[in-house]
Amino acid sequence: MSHSHPELSSPAPLKSGGLRVTPLGGLGDVGRNMTVFEHEGRLLIVDCGVLFPEDHHPGVDLILPDFDSIRDRLDAVEALVLTHGHEDHIGATPYLLRERQDIPLVGSELTLALLDGKLREHRLKETVHHVVREGDVITFGPFELEFVAVNHSIPDALAVAIRAGGQLVLHTGDFKMDQLPLDGRITDLRAFARLGEEGVDLFLTDSTNAETPGFTALEKSITPVIDQVFRDSRQKIVVACFASHIHRVQQILDATATHGRKAAYVGRSMVRNMAIAQELGYLTVPPGVLIDPKDLASLPPERQVLISTGSQGEPMSALSRIAQRDHHIVHIEEGDTVLLASSLIPGNENAVYRVINGLARWGARVVHKGNALVHVSGHASAGELLYCYNIVSPKNVLPVHGEIRHLLANGALATATGVENVVIAEDGVVVDLVDGVAKVAGKVPCGYVFVDGSSVGDITESDLKDRRILGEEGFISVIVVVDSVSGKVAAGPEIHARGFVDVDFDPIRQPIVDALDKTIAEGNNDAYQLQQTVRRVVGRWVSNTHRRRPMIIPVVVEA
Repeated sequence: MSHSHPELSSPAPLKSGGLRVTPLGGLGDVGRNMTVFEHEGRLLIVDCGVLFPEDHHPGVDLILPDFDSIRDRLDAVEALVLTHGHEDHIGATPYLLRERQDIPLVGSELTLALLDGKLREHRLKETVHHVVREGDVITFGPFELEFVAVNHSIPDALAVAIRAGGQLVLHTGDFKMDQLPLDGRITDLRAFARLGEEGVDLFLTDSTNAETPGFTALEKSITPVIDQVFRDSRQKIVVACFASHIHRVQQILDATATHGRKAAYVGRSMVRNMAIAQELGYLTVPPGVLIDPKDLASLPPERQVLISTGSQGEPMSALSRIAQRDHHIVHIEEGDTVLLASSLIPGNENAVYRVINGLARWGARVVHKGNALVHVSGHASAGELLYCYNIVSPKNVLPVHGEIRHLLANGALATATGVENVVIAEDGVVVDLVDGVAKVAGKVPCGYVFVDGSSVGDITESDLKDRRILGEEGFISVIVVVDSVSGKVAAGPEIHARGFVDVDFDPIRQPIVDALDKTIAEGNNDAYQLQQTVRRVVGRWVSNTHRRRPMIIPVVVEA
């Protein structure tokens, strides 16, 4: 199993008949999934998702895949296939379509309906849709695509089999093997086996749960726990889950009806997604259960249920505002119950526990994954992955979707079942499938693209470093006026600081003047040299006396 990639060079041209696979996101992170397939000079993209920022990305709204390596070849893109409707698979699509709006979009009915809402927000109207369902076969340029039903934590998810140049690739998308799914739609292992009989040359498999032994629990196993929460609750119930988790919302609505309560949606994305799901028949709302949030307040607390966004502790989400007593409709009272029906995405732990503590402070009982079985994963655990490798018997495996540890664990499972060639790649690593053998062929530049407000890609890692320093270490500006004739300090130093409480800067004023006098006496009197002198003196003093490394902005004015 190969996974060490020292300084790889740009890949050589693809051999005739070969299929090139370039992951541009999703290999190394849980998010921003995007993979580009190339054959005969034409491109096929599978998924185009976002990654949500963590604490070390201050001021960043979203993180996109890096389109640079295909930017001058967008006219060669035959289609963009979307495996399912989660943000980490569809969220970056509007940003790609800004660069070429007529890329054909291929996906299931629900996936494209959820995407439509996003495209309208971005004012992208003239887009090309191809709605597909399991069993469909459709051709775009040299790529023949066959779609296979897979079970996931959102309905209507699809795996895609890609045939090109006599080679067969199977990409699972995100999947698990729930044998008793709420919607009765199971992962089609018969199709996996049939494709295995045909001969799968490359198998791209979801790695998210590869470290978890056994099989992922059934969605139905949560129903009794939700029922118990409703039975035990004497007042208002607030349920937070992903705005795309239609199965979970269905369970909550059913429990609401069973226990004689009324429910309302809170949060713009929740309202929008559930309206789409209900309209298309993926969500069945029991009669009379759903009401407007404003009308909920007229009911006694023991009949109120709110279904909210914000299960990951997002600062602007409905649940975060509820925890801060900043929500215009919902107010937590002593004895209310809050149910966090979701997993913890790595990196979000602090934000989630901050919200849990905020809710608990107002007297709410918080039920979450740490103290009850209120969420099951949407991803296949190790037992399911082994099962798939044995059924498909692929010649080559490229684990996708996960951090490096997940990819390695998934690769080890493939090796254990007898797969001889497992390639562990990261974003930007190019893998060529030629004559039935997958090999690393090189690397293309591939970084994070940050979205900050309306700005896309203008924020650099250096900018983020500055923001982190500002947030953690503070800021000091020093203004000094130097007489250009005498070379002496004529005014200042005037010192302004942010992030320092009750700090007296008087002791550093004279050392700044002395250092400037010395620098000028040595013949160094240009503004840059003088600014560097100020920065050095202030930096050394702050480090020695306060153990801080703030951002220092020296301004030296000649008068």
